[in-house]
Amino acid sequence: MFIKTTQPQHALIEQLLPVMVQACDILNQEFQQYCSGATFDVEQKNDNSPVTQADYRVNHYLTQALAEISTLPLLSEEGEQSQRQAWHEFWLLDPLDGTKEFLHQRPEFTINLSLIRGAVTTFAVLAVPGEHNIYFCPEQGMPLKYHILTQQWYVYQANDHTTSILNIGLSHSSQSKPQYSAYLQALAELTEYVELKAGSAYKFCMILEDRVDIYPRFHPTSEWDTSAGQCLLERIGGGLVDFQGRAFLYNQRDTLLNGGFIAYKNAKMKQIALQALGLMAK
Repeated sequence: MFIKTTQPQHALIEQLLPVMVQACDILNQEFQQYCSGATFDVEQKNDNSPVTQADYRVNHYLTQALAEISTLPLLSEEGEQSQRQAWHEFWLLDPLDGTKEFLHQRPEFTINLSLIRGAVTTFAVLAVPGEHNIYFCPEQGMPLKYHILTQQWYVYQANDHTTSILNIGLSHSSQSKPQYSAYLQALAELTEYVELKAGSAYKFCMILEDRVDIYPRFHPTSEWDTSAGQCLLERIGGGLVDFQGRAFLYNQRDTLLNGGFIAYKNAKMKQIALQALGLMAK
């Protein structure tokens, strides 16, 4: 949960705040245009995933804006990637995470931006334009939230309230993939749960807001999909791990594709989530 706080004294957040507010405004404009039925460019990538004019417009804006405030290279889903393995420190960006949600006219899309040093994420921004919220994970301290319309800042505070019924975050497409039903059958042996369907990295925000406890993922993601969310969750005592319980590292492999993962709110949820994986494997 988040409680009201004063504006943080943090140089990088101060630099990035107007940039991310403008990026959210651009995406909201694009979303309104698409939902209105106006002419809108949608293409298919080589992997058959969609990319739209909104992806390209936000990517262009953020590429230029980041270059004005930082000399670090940028690894973007919609940008150049061939030099990345020579980089020790860089920005990692998904200018529109949840393009499928966008195209289904669901405002569950995000902008994911993170700062990678070595193999780990040290600073992160996760924006939800449809809710006018921007989440920041500074290098130290609890995550912060900024609400654009009210210009109000909030800081994360752990919620000690517990319930015996877990909230499980799932993708809208999960029902078509048998691994999810097998996982949920295993989870049912351990606890009662309810399913909450939502798109993309938005589910990380739902964990931060105490709306989701565990988010299992069996179908593919890329590093720009998980870095910001992982950083935010780790800061609150949760995390994101592979099926062997290891935290994701970044820019260490030939591929940018991730394997499956479990994201969770706290250590107790991690234990339950991995226990269900063990039952599923039997």
